[in-house]
Amino acid sequence: MKTVSITTGILVCLALFAALPLCAQMRVDSTRVYPIGEVVVTGARSETDVRHLSQTVSVVNRERIEQAMQPSLLPVLTEQVPGLFVTSRGVMGYGVSGGAAGSISLRGLSGSTARLMVMIDGHPQYAGIFGHPIADAYQSFLAERVEVLRGPASVLYGSNAMGGVVNIVTRKMQEDGVRTDVRVGYGSYNTLETELTNRIRRGRFSSILSGSYNRTDGHRDDMGFEQYGGYAKLGYELSDNWNLRADVDVTHFNASYPGPVSAPLLDGDQRITRGMTSMAVENSYEKTSGAVSFFYNWGHHWINDGYTPSAGEGPQDDRFLSSDNMMGVSVYQSTQFFQGNRITLGFDWFHYGGHAWNEYVGGENVGTTSDLVDKREDEFAGYADLRQDIGSWLTFNAGLRVDHHSRVGTEWVPQAGLAFHLPRAAELKVSASKGFRYPILREMYMFPPQNPDLQPESVWNYELAFSQRLMDGRLTYGANLFYIDGKNLIQTLPNPNGSGMLNQNSGEIENAGVEVQAAWRIDRRWSVDGNYSYLHMEHPVVAAPEHKLYAGACFMQGRWTLSTGLQYIAGLYTQTDPVQTEDFVLWNLRASYRPAGWLTVWARGENLLAQSYEINAGYPMPRATVMAGLNISF
Repeated sequence: MKTVSITTGILVCLALFAALPLCAQMRVDSTRVYPIGEVVVTGARSETDVRHLSQTVSVVNRERIEQAMQPSLLPVLTEQVPGLFVTSRGVMGYGVSGGAAGSISLRGLSGSTARLMVMIDGHPQYAGIFGHPIADAYQSFLAERVEVLRGPASVLYGSNAMGGVVNIVTRKMQEDGVRTDVRVGYGSYNTLETELTNRIRRGRFSSILSGSYNRTDGHRDDMGFEQYGGYAKLGYELSDNWNLRADVDVTHFNASYPGPVSAPLLDGDQRITRGMTSMAVENSYEKTSGAVSFFYNWGHHWINDGYTPSAGEGPQDDRFLSSDNMMGVSVYQSTQFFQGNRITLGFDWFHYGGHAWNEYVGGENVGTTSDLVDKREDEFAGYADLRQDIGSWLTFNAGLRVDHHSRVGTEWVPQAGLAFHLPRAAELKVSASKGFRYPILREMYMFPPQNPDLQPESVWNYELAFSQRLMDGRLTYGANLFYIDGKNLIQTLPNPNGSGMLNQNSGEIENAGVEVQAAWRIDRRWSVDGNYSYLHMEHPVVAAPEHKLYAGACFMQGRWTLSTGLQYIAGLYTQTDPVQTEDFVLWNLRASYRPAGWLTVWARGENLLAQSYEINAGYPMPRATVMAGLNISF
């Protein structure tokens, strides 16, 4: 494996950061990493000035997403959010099951173990049986922006948000009119990317309709990927204060995985369909706002686990199938009783589960099926969140959630924090928050070593953050220190009361780290941005790098836009038994030219240093790849 030293990688990235100012479409909004006065929803349910939140929220807006030129949201989040890392194994497609990638980790807590939540417009998105998000469902055409709350968000969002949340805020049409955007790209390994989006707004009515088709042969044999996706959203403003909206999103993908290079796999095939729909009634007045919403997520999985000829295996006799769903109702209302005060009261009900079984297509059991799990469970929760300004220099935040699980019991979840508003547009924040997750159905009921007596996991996150805006907002920077202490983490260990292995609440987590980010809009043409995170883990886990550094620059002149960035990863655990780590530097370059107002020609190159590296053990990543295409708008 080709590696680079920590010192070399840091020097390379710092050199680029200092000398190659990089872009965010040259609009003031998109150059801000942690802008003072920006309105977010993820940390408070209702729209809130980010200065008043005691927790850290990173925002990746639409301009930044479009600049990345990626069909998936996850690569741009890996670049732009310190402490966040997403595993990958190829040019396109993350897949599920054996050898899958797309594990999203934040400060060492991973969505693949249901410790990080992905949401769409505040609604949880995870497989009802497995409890984890499905990475291939999060496409760029969905997002107006993405808000990432770094740290526990269980007070507002419940189980699975113990490490933080990634909230995809869906697209909008702000002004009256009709706009259609078409994007087509083609490149390395016969990779095709297409996307079509139509947005309409007429008076009080608005609609969005998006579709995409993406495919690749992959950089290894038997690594093809094909994806169809569609999204539709309708909105109607009943009055100046009341709004209706409904949406639906469906993604289907066919994926093949070839196994590790040391033991190639045949017939490792997947056919996965994921969908979600939601409906909401929202109100917004001067001193109160809230919503009542219903959501429903579903999935159908067909998996052939394949076989390894070099190990003397033959084709599998069975196929894994599952059908899962998750539905819920969320109600909240935020009210200002007096100046500087805001209290949010909310209620959540979640119902989730599913059916998984094996279907035999060969062998002596051909034509039969065997059940693995067929369960559903419920969660009921009420919460209160208080924010109080004390003069112009301090905001106090506190929250409490009481969450009841139909099998496990009741969990109390508190959090509190202070935000100090200092002179010269500076902010100092301190917070303590609890996160938790209930054991998921797979851990309790599916496959040995299942254990129906598992109890909830929990963590406490303690954080100190400082940020400042200078030069009329053209320069922003911030730094965070955090410490995470967790107990009762679910691990698979020898059964103390018998033979074999058993899932047990015996794990601990003790993570600490620092996160730094900065952005500088130098002038109308040049801008730079960067972020760095250091993570120390007493108990290392896979897919959480010790060092993660990104430095980028953008130049925009006339019809041309050129952006580049370096990402440095060091101390990335690809496996822990035995320990195996990776260090690497990735150089990406993106360029576009607009010959006409309706047409843009673009190209992007990735891993242009042709690094040899792995993110998933046994799955070497592609070397340099190139994509090029057209954007048409009318």
